[in-house]
Amino acid sequence: MDMTLLSYTYTPEAHNDFIWAVVGSPWGLLALWLVLINVITFLVFGADKLQAKRKEKKETVRRVPEKNLLLLAAAGGSIGALLGMKAFHHKTLHKAFRFGVPLILALQIVIPFGLWLYFAVIR
Repeated sequence: MDMTLLSYTYTPEAHNDFIWAVVGSPWGLLALWLVLINVITFLVFGADKLQAKRKEKKETVRRVPEKNLLLLAAAGGSIGALLGMKAFHHKTLHKAFRFGVPLILALQIVIPFGLWLYFAVIR
């Protein structure tokens, strides 16, 4: 039996192999998800601000519901939501957004750190 086949490990050699290495890794998928959801959340905040400006002139414009904006933040897009609030000056006076989005971000940092601390250090 050829031992070189058994001891083969995959290492990306070409630039296209990097994509498969990222997609095949749970950490890579998590990073990909966080980048994607934050970009989408930022763009949705911008689109909602644009719709809010258009609604002042025309009543038939449909806006993004606030619960959808908060759900995008809770799905991992809290950094995109904060950046969208700052960049577009949108929803900055609403208490649910002014306090809720930073709270969601804090929970998204503290909970995984607490789980890591419990499973890797304490346990």
